[in-house]
Amino acid sequence: MASKLVELVYWKKVRKTGIVFTGLVVGLASMFQLSAITILSHICLGILCVTFTLRLYYKLLELLRWNPGVHPFQSYLDYDSTLTDKETVALVEEVVLLIAFAVTEIKRLLFIESIVDSIKFAVLLYLLTHVGVMTTGLTLVITAVIAMFSFPILYKKQQVRIRRITRAVKAFIKKIRSLFSSLYESVRPSEPSEPASKSAIAAAAPAPKQKAKSK
Repeated sequence: MASKLVELVYWKKVRKTGIVFTGLVVGLASMFQLSAITILSHICLGILCVTFTLRLYYKLLELLRWNPGVHPFQSYLDYDSTLTDKETVALVEEVVLLIAFAVTEIKRLLFIESIVDSIKFAVLLYLLTHVGVMTTGLTLVITAVIAMFSFPILYKKQQVRIRRITRAVKAFIKKIRSLFSSLYESVRPSEPSEPASKSAIAAAAPAPKQKAKSK
């Protein structure tokens, strides 16, 4: 599954990736006007019109003795898309682990296990409220699909330039951090020096002169 996804996003098979990418974008954009059920029904009807026409055509050729009875979609019918018991168990375990991890993280953030993490989560939720006002979730999904099919191939072609820009940004951030650290060190009050101990003072003080004993 992962290897097939990599082939799609890196455009290793241009025709296949183009069909998948166009279908996803057009299907998601159509949801602005139609419901998901309507779009899915129309897509299935369109595919069925094509496959039914080809099936009748091949059947006609078979009746005219021009075709030895070859099914036009036999390769798709022979493709085994079922999951074995081991694969099913592994897939279910991964889904359960992801759900458990998500529930644990949300519980940890909502009930303030870590103040810093909860503050970050609150800031993210606040930003999402503004994002929700300016755009819809469907727009974000379409943007994510376009980015998923665009950024990997862009990074592959402009890898050297992107790495150079990334190093420059990291150096700039490091410089800003060092600047703030130096400013903090300059304005931070210095710790008071510890008072000298009595023994040290006594040792440093000159010894009193002893009076000569009178005979």
